[in-house]
Order: sequence, then C-alpha cells, then structure tokens
Amino acid sequence: MILVDTSVWIDYFNGKDNLHTDTLDSALMDGTVAIGDLIFLEILQGFRSDRDFKRAKETLSTLDQYEMFGLDMAIKCAENYRVLRKGGITIRRATDVIIATFCIENQLPLLFLDRNFEPFAEKLGLISVLGMKF
Repeated sequence: MILVDTSVWIDYFNGKDNLHTDTLDSALMDGTVAIGDLIFLEILQGFRSDRDFKRAKETLSTLDQYEMFGLDMAIKCAENYRVLRKGGITIRRATDVIIATFCIENQLPLLFLDRNFEPFAEKLGLISVLGMKF
C-alpha cells in the first residue's frame, strides 16, 4: 500500500502526464493506493465545480482510508519538526509534517512531488515510492 501526496493528485486530476502520475495510475490499477483524511481534504477543497468535486469524492472514497492525526501523532509530528529544525531545515506547512510523519510511523511509502518531503526521506526514514524497487 502507498499514500499519494496532494501535489501528485492535482497533476493527476489535471491530466498531466509525468513519472509521478504514471506511477499513481499504475498503483491505482494494482489496487495499492490508500488515502489519508488530510490528503482527502486537501484534494477536495481544491475543486471549483460541484460536478468535479462530486466525481473526485466518489472516486477517492473507494480507496482504503486512514485517519492521520490525533494526540500521539501531534507529539510525533512536533518531534520530527524539531529534529529537522535543529538541523537547519524548516518545513513551512504543518500538513506536510503530518503526512510525512504518518507515513514514517506506519512505514507507508509516499508518492510525492513536493520538495518539503525530501528532508523527511533523507533524515527521518520516509520511504519515497519512486526510490523503491518494484
């Protein structure tokens, strides 16, 4: 099972053809894509038309679902943020800290475009889907 960051889903829904969207398409066909509630929220709030919102909601609702945040995760997220900050790296988006930490804690590979995830992979053990051997 893999999680896919919002940045890749945006490209996917916008019909962009690249390595990330091709990887997502293959994983969807294999049935190996799950979605976290926070990612689900980020994706859905980006749709302007009711029709696209409804279609995306129905499609994404068929994926395995994860609840990504709670008190224990809040503490782990803060710890990971602090480790990176002490190393001179500041992650500006709390949602990226939550997504990365959730994936690290649950050993779920993450498919991402956003460079905010690179320090988590380099320093904290986040598994990048594109770095995996298939």
